[in-house]
Amino acid sequence: MRIYLACTVRGDRAGTAAGRLINDRLQHHGHKVLTTHLLADDVESAESAVTEADVFERDLRWLSDCDMLVAEASGSSYGVGFEVGYITGRAHATGQRVLLLYNEQRRHAVSRLIVGNTDPSCTTLAYGSLDELAAIIDRCCGPEAGAR
Repeated sequence: MRIYLACTVRGDRAGTAAGRLINDRLQHHGHKVLTTHLLADDVESAESAVTEADVFERDLRWLSDCDMLVAEASGSSYGVGFEVGYITGRAHATGQRVLLLYNEQRRHAVSRLIVGNTDPSCTTLAYGSLDELAAIIDRCCGPEAGAR
């Protein structure tokens, strides 16, 4: 499955370790993650070599082509919110799904639109630890989930 992993790039990068774990578990299950470059420590400088318009067009292409969006939404990010909204807004026609994750300890700082998301194409889950996050990814995206 082609997965767009959404995470904060310019905002609060507190969820980067979680994003890296998500990426590793998804790849372990044989999925192609389209956005692994977002997890690099130097992502901001690497992305600055590309124009904003090119990033927009590239990311919309990836969003349109992905089977699923997995979003780590623990950091404040307009981009992650946009990506989740883009997929859920089209899901009735495309069949795409969203797995929306956030760190329970940061719930107070996560948008209420994220925490309260009840769209039928979206599964929203809080995690309390990286071990719990790994178990969620395995359950929702592993072979037993029929996600391949």
